[in-house]
Amino acid sequence: QNGPSHAEVILAADGGPVLVEMNVRAHGGDGSWAHLARALTGGYSQIEASVDAWLDPEAFRKLPDVPSSPFRAHGLQVHLVSYSEGTVLSTPGFEVLQRLPSFVSLSSSVSIGSKVEYTTDLTTSPGVCLLMNKDEAKLTKDVEWLRHLEEMNGLFTYKTRVESLARPTAMTFGLAAVRRGSDYERDNKGSSHRRVKSHLDHMVKPSLLRIQSNDRPELAMEGRMMKKRMTTVDASKEVVVVTDPYSTGCLVVNEMASRGYRVIALWTRGFSEEMKTHTPMAAGTMKYHGEVTESETLSDTIQSIYKAAGALRVVACIAGGEAGVDCADIVSERMNLRTNGTQVANRRDKKVQQELIRDAGMRSVRQAAGKKWEDVVEFLETEHYPVVLKPTDSAGSDGVKLCHNIEEAKEHFHHLFEVEAVNGGFNTEVLCQEFLRGKEYVIDQVSREGVHKTTMLWVYDKRPANNSAFVYFGMVPVDPNSMEAKILVPYARGVLDVLDVKNGPSHAEVILTPTGPCLVEMNVRAHGGDGNWRSLARGLTGGYSQVEVTVDSYLDKKQFAIIPNLPPSPFKASGQEIILVSFSRGQVIATPGYDVIRGMPSFVYMETGIKVGSWVERTVDLLTGIGSVILMHSDEQVLQKDIARIRQMEKDNELFEYEKSGAMFTAASQRHLSEIIVQEGDEF
Repeated sequence: QNGPSHAEVILAADGGPVLVEMNVRAHGGDGSWAHLARALTGGYSQIEASVDAWLDPEAFRKLPDVPSSPFRAHGLQVHLVSYSEGTVLSTPGFEVLQRLPSFVSLSSSVSIGSKVEYTTDLTTSPGVCLLMNKDEAKLTKDVEWLRHLEEMNGLFTYKTRVESLARPTAMTFGLAAVRRGSDYERDNKGSSHRRVKSHLDHMVKPSLLRIQSNDRPELAMEGRMMKKRMTTVDASKEVVVVTDPYSTGCLVVNEMASRGYRVIALWTRGFSEEMKTHTPMAAGTMKYHGEVTESETLSDTIQSIYKAAGALRVVACIAGGEAGVDCADIVSERMNLRTNGTQVANRRDKKVQQELIRDAGMRSVRQAAGKKWEDVVEFLETEHYPVVLKPTDSAGSDGVKLCHNIEEAKEHFHHLFEVEAVNGGFNTEVLCQEFLRGKEYVIDQVSREGVHKTTMLWVYDKRPANNSAFVYFGMVPVDPNSMEAKILVPYARGVLDVLDVKNGPSHAEVILTPTGPCLVEMNVRAHGGDGNWRSLARGLTGGYSQVEVTVDSYLDKKQFAIIPNLPPSPFKASGQEIILVSFSRGQVIATPGYDVIRGMPSFVYMETGIKVGSWVERTVDLLTGIGSVILMHSDEQVLQKDIARIRQMEKDNELFEYEKSGAMFTAASQRHLSEIIVQEGDEF
């Protein structure tokens, strides 16, 4: 009968009001709404009316039964929403809000050094802003601008994190699920004086879910196009040595076996035991004629090879992975087999590669390398940021990071000497390079006696997402008759000549800068990624890929001679690799998007580490990548429709169903926020 009350009521779908609760006290929220209420009513709020009810009956009697209609002004309380996360460096959006014509007050717990999260509930809202204006159009405009500021992540600037430039692969899909709750950081805190395994190796990697299309008859036809060929009188009496066969190297081994050759696996000293089991789905169970581990001396290694070969004649020695490149060159040269030789010392060394092409007059990156910080500090103090740091002899993108200032660069420099490389062993030198701006291309080639043939060109589809500047969305084929290809292919072949690469597969990564193509690195082995691109490449070319041509280059001179200089233009089909991107996070209880993808007309293959029970993070780097999908179809429009559907499912969070978390339905109280940063604006 007396005093204030605060009822919470839901107007149900059937049109009737339903009580949530009746609070026999004043409206809470620290009374930040009082200014707005006074303006809307023309001078009073629940606060004044409550005092009147107890102490001034005449004043209470004069109050209207309900507020005036229409209101005397226009306004609302806006709860801020964050679409990003990070450690706050500054709050430029707060200054913008204070200048809005409708601004009254702002309350927030966020300040410099605060950790902001994506807003999902009451506790993750970064603040409350009170807006009010006599002109409704101006108020609406200010609300729209505030929401735009949120969506463009303009409220805060964040401390830059050390970004990985690595492409997500089968080695990393689903690792965010393992990383979450991991004791790795805790176990290795303060370990700057001892070497530890990298965080990738430390994690127990999730088992991969691999789905192959069984409803594409043209893929079966494509397989029959590749005839089994015997390249000598009796290949079954010959054996090929493959060093460190993993990933795509396993497919090369299987291609040789399909032609009647036996294969000996030569494992280099220190090669990771886990990597020895890294086998693509398409390779199945690996069977070798023999397995040999590299000895302390070259002579002993070769003797072990001959012992494993027995009566079989050794006809080739090929690198099956990045770590095996140097060994393959040394062994093949000593055994008088087809070889790239050792005339160019440290051919794999990324620093050496850049120095050699620079000396040859080709575009190269500005760089410095060293075994200790003093070797590179002058370069890092004068070079424009960001800069790229990586081991000089890493496999692919292992250890490659984009650093935004010298502090980040120093931290990553020392980190690289503390962690074990993905292939085993430890880094001995770190390379610091300028950050090249432009699209990144991949040029797959195979050589024989200095004749280079391009088997495919690709471009990485990298875009900003989830407040990260470089998120991989896929790998797209490049028409060999395009202007880009006409620039890239001669450049990549020139690099091969400078590095004296005459035989076997190569995989160049090149960025097309405003001043022309510039080498990122030349990998003298087959394109990695588990060779998941093989079926796509075959479809695009009409029957061959780098895998088959690699075997031709060593074992079938006639077949290599008839392989085209470039892939066909136009391609024989349309397709690309899609790298799945998550715009949400949570515990997975179902994967409905997988069924949609596998039912697409262009679906060929999918590989992912995310299954029911996995934890999914928003995709910002290689650890938070979800998986990869290969799409291909004879009709470009069908392909594009399927791509668009996948991208829409990502944005609409339809790939996964998540376990529902306990939602908080109460409005944000100032008790959850700190002191008011800015008090009142213009008085009404």
